[in-house]
Amino acid sequence: MGKGNKVEMLIAICAVITSAIAVFIAWDQGRVMRAQQHGSVYPVLQANGYTSTDPEVREIGVVFRNSGVGPALIESVDVFRGDEHVDSLISYRDALPPGYSLSWTSMVGRAIAPGETLDALRISWPVGQMSHAELDATAQEWGSLTMKICYCSVFKRCWNVEGLAQNSPAERVKSCERSEQDIFEGLSSVNQAQDDKNPELE
Repeated sequence: MGKGNKVEMLIAICAVITSAIAVFIAWDQGRVMRAQQHGSVYPVLQANGYTSTDPEVREIGVVFRNSGVGPALIESVDVFRGDEHVDSLISYRDALPPGYSLSWTSMVGRAIAPGETLDALRISWPVGQMSHAELDATAQEWGSLTMKICYCSVFKRCWNVEGLAQNSPAERVKSCERSEQDIFEGLSSVNQAQDDKNPELE
């Protein structure tokens, strides 16, 4: 092989190596950019139960908060007591001490903005109708529940997180399956239940 052929071969090898390096750099830059995009819209969802005793009202409830930097798109909210799935909160509602006021927010399909806090459930009593002992017992009963929420970012990266009775770090999952029903919407008949428990209001 002549010197000219050797030079051409060397140039060709260098060109292949240079092309391979360029492809790798472009792939790596794309990977970094994708990671930056995902990081810029990373949601961190929490669901916490609370109890409140101020001078005028006794209150328990559940709040959802997004502590991340991107919207949290809620796909499902499942409630458990131990290992048993709870299909409805009606029995818990019906066991509440009388005189309560209840409000709820549908969560499935909702987007929670970064830094936003939503009251998913709020149950309150005038201070004269609810003793501290009754409040503690009611909070303990509702606090025995665990909520498992599946939510996604705008780029369809999804997580499962547990809240209410137990709190755990979010766990990455491949996808979320949208719930057909919202556990909080099942409480929509509360006015009738309240009337049944308080016939003097009729």
